[in-house]
Amino acid sequence: MSVSLAPAVLPASSATLREEVREFLTAELAARRFVPRCDSWLGGFDPQFSKRLGDHGWLGMTWPKTYGGHERSALDRYVVTEELLAAGAPVAAHWIGDRQSGPSLLRYGSEEQKNRYLPAMARGEHFFAIGMSEPDSGSDLASVRTKADRIDGGWLLNGRKIWCSGAHRVDHFILLCRTEPPSDNRHAGLSQFVVNLNVPGITIRPIHLLNGEHHFNEVIIDNVEISEECLLGEVGGGWAQVTSELAYERSGPERFLSTFPTLVALLRRLGSQADRGQKVAIGRLAAQLRALRGMSVSVASALDGGHAPNVEAALVKDLGTRFEGDLVEQIRLLVETQPEYGADDELNHLLGESFLHMPGFTLRGGTNEILRGVVARGLGLR
Repeated sequence: MSVSLAPAVLPASSATLREEVREFLTAELAARRFVPRCDSWLGGFDPQFSKRLGDHGWLGMTWPKTYGGHERSALDRYVVTEELLAAGAPVAAHWIGDRQSGPSLLRYGSEEQKNRYLPAMARGEHFFAIGMSEPDSGSDLASVRTKADRIDGGWLLNGRKIWCSGAHRVDHFILLCRTEPPSDNRHAGLSQFVVNLNVPGITIRPIHLLNGEHHFNEVIIDNVEISEECLLGEVGGGWAQVTSELAYERSGPERFLSTFPTLVALLRRLGSQADRGQKVAIGRLAAQLRALRGMSVSVASALDGGHAPNVEAALVKDLGTRFEGDLVEQIRLLVETQPEYGADDELNHLLGESFLHMPGFTLRGGTNEILRGVVARGLGLR
């Protein structure tokens, strides 16, 4: 097997779309509806902002109109998400649902599930979280212990999930769990369910970041009864289903643009006064950014063509998240700053915010060590 990152070209229509998004963001900033931040797809939770995006047709962009979507290309969606992230806009409320939960429902969901959830998600009125990782099962999802036992009319759920971003604020999550005991085939006996996070038996405990922010959660599931209609896809099909999400989760521009607002703030501070060394360093960062963007657009194009570029997505995530951290370190060395979360100075604040979020960059979505193993297997090296 080889890695294929064929050059992809954004459609001509993307230039007009990009201008529309930029005009919208300019108006939002002028009205002070948001303040740019780093890692906005994790920390920028604003349901009203998501609703305004839905009003513009910028959520559920690739989904069929039958389910509230707009039947646009994955590359059009890429343009919108890229602009939102570059602006540091508050996209966290809808991010998981629009990026991966919606496509999973579209591919594996029943007609009832599609009609119940997708239109509201496309309007920016219904939000999802991820229910994959567990305290002892992070990147190794085949080892999950949360289980679903059959009961009359449905299933009984028990277990724990961790790193569930926004679970304390959203409506549902898609839960990966065991419906059969473990066997020699570690990938067998796994299934997915759409679970309401606001029912008895669900306890959500906060996991705070270094700066005290609350985005991550542990979700404890204690004897939660769900109906048969909550099953997503087929019983035992969970492994194939969950791995099909990973190309969406790992390859988008959020994997290298989380700290981009900090670079913008640096350029504002330097203005025309940058010396030769600073210009060279910024040029190198821009070249890396350009290469990562090209790789990410290539994966988006492959997804648009119905392919499953899981290895290529893992490569984007590994290189992109390392770049996000390197960018912050380089900026700190280029100018005299005092990184401080909450500082009045824009660059100092964004640097402080970036440093405090940075430990999670190479962990979430699968640790980079695991992802390098995925790439190595894809290349036939292990």
